[in-house]
Amino acid sequence: MSRIAVIDYGMGNLHSVVKALEHVAPAAQVTLARDAQALRAADRVVFPGQGAIGHCMHELARLDLVEPLRAAARSKPFLGMCLGPQALMDFSEENGGVAALGVFAGRVVRFDEHLTDAASGARLKIPHMGWNQVWQTRPHALWDGIASGSRFYFVHSYYLQPADAAVVVGETSYGIDFATAIARDNLFAVQFHPEKSARAGLRLLANFVAWNPA
Repeated sequence: MSRIAVIDYGMGNLHSVVKALEHVAPAAQVTLARDAQALRAADRVVFPGQGAIGHCMHELARLDLVEPLRAAARSKPFLGMCLGPQALMDFSEENGGVAALGVFAGRVVRFDEHLTDAASGARLKIPHMGWNQVWQTRPHALWDGIASGSRFYFVHSYYLQPADAAVVVGETSYGIDFATAIARDNLFAVQFHPEKSARAGLRLLANFVAWNPA
């Protein structure tokens, strides 16, 4: 039986994440992980979350999950979602500047308050919230069965700026084009919420459960 650990550091609607994983992987054991032992015992790790990066990093440190999480990101199929990929970067501008986990080189920056829609010229609201298209920039096993341009659900005011463009596997347009999916080796991380993204989101989760990175 595959064991999937969903990291629980007190941020995000974990119930919907667990239910979505159980739906696509009924034979798997999906558990919430709040300590290093739970992460070590897992075959796969999901790192969700929402809210502010400062609180995220504080809670990870309080629970002694920082190093176990980095170890899992080096060794297991690992999926970051929403706040998850932001926490995997080196640094975020949010909360006055916060050092993150440094699994991926790069920064997290805030959308410009004066972003406008390229077609209409209308001012775009921050946060970027609702359904938007994700354009696949590189093939990946987690895109299997998902058309480029499929729509996923977003809620965020900050976006990823990876130092290495080669890790970007998906982009979205919201006044600017920005990285919305990044991947390397056993890692895949997305800015959107797969568990809230209907058929495409469930397919991505199913692909993750079946994924065996080389």
